[in-house]
Amino acid sequence: MKKRIAIFASGSGSNAQKLMEHFKRNAEAEVVLILTNNPQAFVLQRADNFEVPSHIFTRHEFFETDDVIRLLKNLQVDLIVLAGFLWLIPGSLLKAFPNKIINLHPSLLPKYGGKGMYGDHVHKAILDNKEEESGITIHFVNEHFDEGEVIHQSKFKIEPGDNIEMIKFKGQQLEHLHFPKVVEALLKKMKS
Repeated sequence: MKKRIAIFASGSGSNAQKLMEHFKRNAEAEVVLILTNNPQAFVLQRADNFEVPSHIFTRHEFFETDDVIRLLKNLQVDLIVLAGFLWLIPGSLLKAFPNKIINLHPSLLPKYGGKGMYGDHVHKAILDNKEEESGITIHFVNEHFDEGEVIHQSKFKIEPGDNIEMIKFKGQQLEHLHFPKVVEALLKKMKS
């Protein structure tokens, strides 16, 4: 029985695409659903391109009903992956999928994590503080932004003259390289 992955994304979905590519012909696991809170998100087009079903939900549906949990349970999802998803995960979803929700963050946590720290906000803060390195963190999700147990970190050097775009590019290279492998390794460790 293949392990089943659901991906939450709010925007472009480049990491969701890397995961769909990685698991398209994988004997062990498959992406069964893309979920988003943003009806304009480009991740919906990416899901269509891979013939992966998608679901758009509202703030009310996510925080005040069990509709999303029911959907994930009905699809027998083994792992939930947050790939550029900006809302805090409600306690009910954390309880329904204990230690089965992971997130990708564009810095070396615990640095530059927390509410409002996503995308270019993170890269700008790193640049403003003249950091010499940055990187990515893949971590379990708990009830606080970016505070769950770290699964994997990768670093890159920040060179003099690097701007936000360069830092973002270096980070994305690491994300695209490591995220699918870390997800696959995690699924192999999970009990059937």
